[in-house]
Amino acid sequence: MNTSILIVGTYEFLNELPQIHEQADFSLEIVTSVDEARSYLRRSLPDILLVQASIHNSEKFCQWSKEQSALNSPYCILLEDRPQCDRHSCTWDVEQTAAIIEDVADAYIDFCWLDNEKLKATNRLILAHIQVGRRNQYQELIDKNNTLSAIALADPLTQLNNRRAMERDLPAQILASRSNKKPLSLLMLDVDCFKTINDTYGHLVGDRVLQLLSSRLKHNLRSQELLFRYGGEEFVIILNNIDCQQGLFIAERLRRQVGEQIFTLDSALSLTVTISIGAACLQSLDDRGGIALLTRADNCLLSAKVAGRNCVIGCTEQLCATKQLAIAL
Repeated sequence: MNTSILIVGTYEFLNELPQIHEQADFSLEIVTSVDEARSYLRRSLPDILLVQASIHNSEKFCQWSKEQSALNSPYCILLEDRPQCDRHSCTWDVEQTAAIIEDVADAYIDFCWLDNEKLKATNRLILAHIQVGRRNQYQELIDKNNTLSAIALADPLTQLNNRRAMERDLPAQILASRSNKKPLSLLMLDVDCFKTINDTYGHLVGDRVLQLLSSRLKHNLRSQELLFRYGGEEFVIILNNIDCQQGLFIAERLRRQVGEQIFTLDSALSLTVTISIGAACLQSLDDRGGIALLTRADNCLLSAKVAGRNCVIGCTEQLCATKQLAIAL
């Protein structure tokens, strides 16, 4: 990955940095004043800033550069080339360095009155700080990608993982189930007569019902049982290390816990909400993406709707070439 470096300083100053020119993966730009540097940063953010301290308003510019982006800012290295009367004082060196790093720049390097040997060592130090800056940029990129991934996989209304997350996680859960020779079950559930709730009370109430339902489901599931908002009023639950009969038991427990407890929307409105659930378990011939498993659960959910809603239907007996198993009120 190419690293972009903006040098803020004179061309004479640039010539004092010979090793930087030798790095093939560095992209260098130079501006000779703080005003030019501000204009540059408004157009494009470099990865690294190398700032000559003797340039007018250099420290203010370093501080300003940190305020330009909430997500990332250049790694700023201030190179001190200003003569100081008490320059060789250890106390000055420590206190000045601490003050600059706390308030101004990410790194502060003495670049004044250097002989050839010290210049060589200082250039090595500059390169080391550039590598630190590069690592910071990589980490910031990783953090931003993680944040964007989390946003992409989250349902904004319920704060549950969404369908995209389920399509990512289900194949992994199937692989783990087969590798560990453990059972896996899946529940697909739907809010009964949800359109009537929206039509009668409005979509805001419907949204609140989905939020309360999500909270109630999460509260009654273990951490290893994965809950997703599949779309609309449909939800999917992946049950790890749960066989068919256990999956039906969990589905029936959830159905009762939802239907037997009133949903209080506000002080003036309470509703009874019921759900229908289709249950299926992983079979040896199922595809690794989970399409067959989802299809069976969806068909069982449809059967539960046809059977009168507020019930659980599983595919256990159907797979055994007998009748479906239904658990109703």
